[in-house]
Order: sequence, then structure tokens, then C-alpha cells
Amino acid sequence: MKIQLKPELEALIKQDVERGAYKSVDEFVEQAVSLLHEQEAWLAEQGSEIRAKIEEGYAAVRRGELVDSGEVRSRLEAKKRTWLTEKHQA
Repeated sequence: MKIQLKPELEALIKQDVERGAYKSVDEFVEQAVSLLHEQEAWLAEQGSEIRAKIEEGYAAVRRGELVDSGEVRSRLEAKKRTWLTEKHQA
């Protein structure tokens, strides 16, 4: 299979290979395709739940049930701390 890339994409791939992140362009492409397939599979599995949560959030906004950005940041930081703690304990 022959694939033609835009010069800017080709340059990015070459940079990653040159800095040692990948052994070859083929390895880079294999990893990229693998990750894309994993992402697509995850989205297919989680799509209904994601759409339901978006709809739930949209309905809450219409009812005037908003959370300010400071509260959102605080909740996300707490989740991150919990995740990091669990990761370090494992």
C-alpha cells in the first residue's frame, strides 16, 4: 500500500522517529493506526452513554442548573489527585 502524506505531516513523523520515539516510520504508522482503532472501538462502546450524558447536561442547562468554572476545576483536580494516588499505590 502506498500512502501520500502532506509535507507537514511527513515532517512531524520524521521528527518523532529522529528523536527516538519510534524505530521507524512504519512503527509510527502502526502505532497511530492501532491507537485510532482503539479510540474508535471505545467510542463505539461508549457512544450511547456519552450522548446520554451530553443530553442530560444540556437539559440541566435549560433548567438553569449550572456549575461555575471554579467548581468544575475543583472537582477535576480532586479526581486527578485521587487517580494519581491510586496509580502510585498500584
